[in-house]
Amino acid sequence: MRLTIQAGDVEIDLEGASIQIDEQLSHVKAEHTWTVLLERIREARESAMEAAVTAAREAGLPERGSAFRALLENCALTRKPDQVLGAIHYLRDVEGIDDSPPRIVNELFTDAGIEPPGNLSLYLNRLKERKFLMVPTGKDDKNRFAILTPEGQAHLDKRSNA
Repeated sequence: MRLTIQAGDVEIDLEGASIQIDEQLSHVKAEHTWTVLLERIREARESAMEAAVTAAREAGLPERGSAFRALLENCALTRKPDQVLGAIHYLRDVEGIDDSPPRIVNELFTDAGIEPPGNLSLYLNRLKERKFLMVPTGKDDKNRFAILTPEGQAHLDKRSNA
């Protein structure tokens, strides 16, 4: 069995039986190489997002919808809860929006040509239960102000690396 992971100029090449590869991978994760590799993957994802926005602008497409769709596709977010998490990430980190009532989230899905989530509060509450979202203090625990937690960001990162 062989496992090769390459991101830019960083390459991890492991070979052997499954248990040997697991052991080798544990050693690699403890090294600086693994951190550099993950950073390169994160950079590639951000570049893809920027390229999608640029391509949408140049093609005259509605930037918002095509950029959000590109995020969902690049991160393989096919399940509605993951898409809602991706929408919150997109609104906060790409568009810089701090207040996103259901209407704004549903518009984002519509602009992307994707069926809106419907009962958005249900999805947001479940994502909060899973510790993927939180509402900052002072916002009266209103879902419209929800932000990704480190666990939520890690979940999106894991999905994009899957």
